[in-house]
Amino acid sequence: MLILGIETSCDETAAAIVSGDKYSKKIKLISNIVASSLPLHSKSGGIVPENAAREQVKYIIPVISGALSKANLKPKDIDIIAITYGPGLIGSLLIGVETAKTLSYIWNKPLIPVNHLLGHIYANFVSEISNFKFQISNSAVPEFPAIGLIVSGGHTDLILLNKHGNLKWLGGTRDDAAGEALDKIGRLLKLPYPGGPYIEQHAKKGDANKYQFPRPMIGSKDFDFSFSGLKAAVSREVEKTKLNEETVNDICLAAQKAIVNVIVRKTLKAAKKYNAKSILLGGGVAANQTLRNELELEVRSQKLKAKIFAPSKKLCTDNAAMIAAAAFFNNKVVTWQKIDADPNLYFDLS
Repeated sequence: MLILGIETSCDETAAAIVSGDKYSKKIKLISNIVASSLPLHSKSGGIVPENAAREQVKYIIPVISGALSKANLKPKDIDIIAITYGPGLIGSLLIGVETAKTLSYIWNKPLIPVNHLLGHIYANFVSEISNFKFQISNSAVPEFPAIGLIVSGGHTDLILLNKHGNLKWLGGTRDDAAGEALDKIGRLLKLPYPGGPYIEQHAKKGDANKYQFPRPMIGSKDFDFSFSGLKAAVSREVEKTKLNEETVNDICLAAQKAIVNVIVRKTLKAAKKYNAKSILLGGGVAANQTLRNELELEVRSQKLKAKIFAPSKKLCTDNAAMIAAAAFFNNKVVTWQKIDADPNLYFDLS
């Protein structure tokens, strides 16, 4: 089965083609094209929705054509079109959804709408993913039940996957997501956008004894997150501190450590409660090496049986391969007339 995936939920415009094998349950990535408007948003210190959508109008057809060309395929070779229909920026979502609907009609191809959040988890089922260099799962693909950790600029969520198409939302952020907090802290420290990768770089040179920031909700009985208090604590420290290379490094280390500690504690708590066989990471912040290392270290320390899966870092950020993979395993085909962009989409628990 050849699936064309299309992703335009935020500032990336992406198309990918994957091959899915229903017997082995493996997804092979054939082509993956991503056009990003990040340089444009870096100038404004964040994403301007209207600018993102305008760029996507320019990119969408060349990106899809590029994915087909790289795979050496024609439209007639495609079996299914998979499209992100939410959540995200409404203008950006409309670019992808309306394009997918048009192609579905013209090419006479089935259409599968995909939840962007679930897509991040299914990046772990793409054959090009990298497992941890410390702990390699014996399974070719993740086993169930699995705990999914979606950690990105807009979301920090924990979900339980009992099997494909059967999931339970366990908890999520009550205010700022982890990636949003990192970006806002980066702005306080006058770092370029997006802040997360720069904070990670500076944290490597920081002194762990200089600052100690709060770990909001780390001991709560639920699986919710909150990072606005941490951001406020960093803001107060920045106001009374003279920023230089050394203090920026130290603050980055302390802030990153606080976020990672909370995420790891909650994720392993969920894994133990539901006897998870797999822990699946997804989202842009999942590319953070400190998060990966700490999660691996704690799994070993607590002697959990769960195997950790993480996508290659290029598949942590928004891409269309994950959307195509999610469509393969959750193939709810619809006609083009019955799909609309839904910026407020969350998890379908039906």
